[in-house]
Amino acid sequence: MSDSAITLYSDTQTLPSPAMRQAMAEAPVGDEQRGEDPSVNRLCEMTAELLGKEAAVFMPSGTMCNQIAIHIHCRPGEEIIAHKTAHILNFEGGGTAAFSGAQVQGLDGARGQYSLEDAHAAIRPRDRYSPQTRMIAIEQTSNLGGGSVWPLEQIQALGELAAQHDLAYHMDGARLLNAVVASGVPAKVYAAPFDSLWLDLSKGLGCPVGAVLAGSAAFIDEAWRLKQRTGGAMRQAGIIAAAGVYALEHNVQRLAEDHANARRFAEGLRNLPGITLDADAVETNIVFFDIAGTGMEADAFCAQLQQRGIILGGDGTSIRAVTHLDVDAAGIDRALGAIRDLVAEAAA
Repeated sequence: MSDSAITLYSDTQTLPSPAMRQAMAEAPVGDEQRGEDPSVNRLCEMTAELLGKEAAVFMPSGTMCNQIAIHIHCRPGEEIIAHKTAHILNFEGGGTAAFSGAQVQGLDGARGQYSLEDAHAAIRPRDRYSPQTRMIAIEQTSNLGGGSVWPLEQIQALGELAAQHDLAYHMDGARLLNAVVASGVPAKVYAAPFDSLWLDLSKGLGCPVGAVLAGSAAFIDEAWRLKQRTGGAMRQAGIIAAAGVYALEHNVQRLAEDHANARRFAEGLRNLPGITLDADAVETNIVFFDIAGTGMEADAFCAQLQQRGIILGGDGTSIRAVTHLDVDAAGIDRALGAIRDLVAEAAA
């Protein structure tokens, strides 16, 4: 590990490796809009097979995957059931309302997950007064839930609920493969109940850009129409799709290293004065901890750490750290050392 900055701000900060860059440089390409880019086609076929779906489409971002899926499933005035911390509710610029005229009913629940009972209670009556419930959505893993893994049994039960009430069922799969590696449950088993879901390539998989949305052939045909409408068609996109192919072939199982480093980080924080966290709750690559006991706020804490070459993000007194392929165990130890020194100085 060099003396360059240790970035734990997000796993979106990963840089393509030399081998990934080589794969991109050598990628066969064609016109993606005409279905003639072999690298894009291969990535979509790999993803559809991985998720057990009929078809898939390459998108510039996960947010576009979410918003296109919502637009297909929902009409204006309809409602989506999701957790109150969901990405579609909090981090997509109001796109659900702006593009589809739909609203999100955010449910409570520990660690970014809501219960079957709460989801059932949230389904609106079919009358002229209520917004009509149209979709149930989950985020796997839950980002603001600390990278928590939705249990398969809970996913399947919510899928049965959606089917019983003729609702669409959608997964924001930004870190689905983290859940797969952590739990040992195959991706297509997690994916089976969903009408639509997607994989992010630019987080733990280490790609510079992109996501892949999957579902039935009819759903993907409609997704392509909306991709074209919103300017998402990319011509010779094989140059970036090749990074996704490389990632699916080489970077999935190595996510276990990120999980081990997150646990290493959490264990190192566990006994520091003024810091509180539930180290035993760390399941994947996200660690939240609270610094209220140090007397510092997140902005000042992160600013001082940045001066020491450690980049984190936070709000109030809550700090989030996300491990990824560009930070090894030595980098984790270096970050812990800087935090330990800063906490000691704050206490002095």
